[in-house]
Amino acid sequence: MSYHNELGKTGELLALKYLEEKGFTIIEHNWRHGRYEIDIIASIKDTIHFIEVKTRSGKAFGLPEESVSADKVKRLSTAANAYLQKNRGWKWVQHDILSITIVNAHDPEFYFIQDVWIGAGNVRI
Repeated sequence: MSYHNELGKTGELLALKYLEEKGFTIIEHNWRHGRYEIDIIASIKDTIHFIEVKTRSGKAFGLPEESVSADKVKRLSTAANAYLQKNRGWKWVQHDILSITIVNAHDPEFYFIQDVWIGAGNVRI
């Protein structure tokens, strides 16, 4: 497995632990709808969160959250809508980005941006 895939997998495992420590219940991890994937689907209280995890090993090439493109937002929105069609009943829905920078393995930096966009293509960070 290539380094960036290993880094991504490590980031997702760190994200799961981080979210659980914050009180989230993990519903799905790497949920797929056709060719689209949602990294983490979690809930807290009566809100479902569709969470994109972005991990970097430093800041030289920008912050992890800066790599979420408008196309990525559209794909995530499509997948989230498909999930909600199959799993009705959620009153509140949020799309989030969990940005992780791993400068040293023992002290990753987390930046959790909640309710990051409304609808496809309307990124607001």
